Amino acid sequence: MPYLLSASHIKLPYLLSQEKIMEFSREIFGSSFKNIERLLRAFKNGQVENRYFSNDLDWFKEEHTFAERNDIYIKQAVEFGKEAIEKCLANTEFLKDKLQPSELDAFFYISSTGMATPTIDARIMNELPFNPHTKRIPIWGLGCAGGASGLTRAFEYCKAYPKAKVIVLSVELCSLTFQRNDISKSNLIGTSLFSDGISCVLICGDEVSAEKFSKKDQHLKFLDSQSTLMPNSLDVMGWEVKDQGLYVVFSKDIPTIIKDWLKPNVESFLVENGLMLGDVKDFIAHPGGKKVIDAYHEALGFNESMTAESMGILREFGNMSSATILYVLERFMIRGGNIGEYGLAAALGPGFSSELVLMRWK
Repeated sequence: MPYLLSASHIKLPYLLSQEKIMEFSREIFGSSFKNIERLLRAFKNGQVENRYFSNDLDWFKEEHTFAERNDIYIKQAVEFGKEAIEKCLANTEFLKDKLQPSELDAFFYISSTGMATPTIDARIMNELPFNPHTKRIPIWGLGCAGGASGLTRAFEYCKAYPKAKVIVLSVELCSLTFQRNDISKSNLIGTSLFSDGISCVLICGDEVSAEKFSKKDQHLKFLDSQSTLMPNSLDVMGWEVKDQGLYVVFSKDIPTIIKDWLKPNVESFLVENGLMLGDVKDFIAHPGGKKVIDAYHEALGFNESMTAESMGILREFGNMSSATILYVLERFMIRGGNIGEYGLAAALGPGFSSELVLMRWK
């Protein structure tokens, strides 16, 4: 079965503490909310400590058109995406020798925070020595579920083409969607949580020799996946597209939905693979926020040790939409696992939807 060979992430230029962002939000939104101090508690209760951004804080104090934001998205997505790919293909944590972009058979590009045609993958291929016949698969609009979905699609590609090497690149510049004149609670909560992130993973088919390329003795191998769409839930999460740009849709009911909907969804998926919740040893969860992680605990019965890696990424980086779960996955890949044990990746996104990926250490 296909397996994970390498991974990388990059740190964006501007590191800001949650305290600094809270002060900024008080300055921007203070006159718009009578209960601003109560609402600002979300910045502390969410347990995010630091976040990385592609622009400095002064940039957010000014007005920017949708076109200006998107032009910056294209420029920075190419610049930072290229860096993440190069790092993934040369990551000595995982690889014996550097791989070349020309060796890749397919390129999955994941994003929901900017738009481009030609897509970002094509633009990056013009700056790195890719084979011009590399398959390009851009995936847009899956939000926080995009990283897990891209992972699944790449695994399935390598299952069909067992000699293939493919990358999944996630670029999310959530900060470029910030709307300083949007005085909705959704925008304020989004401001307390979302950040920028870029991550890349390298996946290989089972006819690609791990012994030849890998420094690791064990790898996560793909077993199965499940995509689930909740009917009539379009208003739970997503974007509202207006003249000024992308406005966040973020329902306060998300933690409750997770508690009621996720457990039967996960259990049925595991049963199909002859497993139960207790068989999952590594829970590779997208940390949508502290309340989402708490909902995982309540719904699935997992203790805090099962979500420690996810919580660590949330504290250090915030919610980077689709890229976040790949940051979590990289930590599991560095740590390694016990041969034969199962790992479950899970992410939730617009639709409302879930993406589940079952893997096993081999």
